[in-house]
Amino acid sequence: MISHPSTPNVTTRDPLPVAAVGRVVWITGLSGAGKSTLGRVVARRLREAGCPALILDGDEVRLAVADPAIAHDRASRLTNAMRICRFARLVAHQGFTVIVPTMSLFKEVFAWNRAHLPGYLEVWVKVPFEVLQARDARGLYSRAARGEARHVAGIDLPFDEPESPHVILQNDGAEAALEPLSDEILSRLTIPCQSH
Repeated sequence: MISHPSTPNVTTRDPLPVAAVGRVVWITGLSGAGKSTLGRVVARRLREAGCPALILDGDEVRLAVADPAIAHDRASRLTNAMRICRFARLVAHQGFTVIVPTMSLFKEVFAWNRAHLPGYLEVWVKVPFEVLQARDARGLYSRAARGEARHVAGIDLPFDEPESPHVILQNDGAEAALEPLSDEILSRLTIPCQSH
């Protein structure tokens, strides 16, 4: 017969550490506004400061999930946006600062985020449309103008501009201008970082 050591009394065990609830930085704007690049700058600076930060890029989530039912029409975009919202909440509740660069320009999304996301900071990256068309890194606007692309926000797809974002950033300059823009975001993150 094998004897086993007695089970320790649960009340005498050291309690397991509970992760503090994190926060969500929601960076929204039209295609070409600089959301993803700005998100990477903010995440890098948070990590350098010892804050656990994770990026949930809207385009990357769409590719990772690879849902064949999700297209680029308004209904599909809203479904995908709500999926990103829930992913952000899941990760934030594990103690991370979640940076979410995504278009997701729907009033339903902004309302849900404010009601459900911890430490929510809404950032609207505003760029004149002529600047977006000039940048057009993915050729999206030029294809839409030629009739080769449909459901393009700002062309043939209506979108909801945030009504009361916490931060409005004018990003009509070069990529080097993103560092000072990130200062504005970091200065608004009032919840202290949690070390893991």
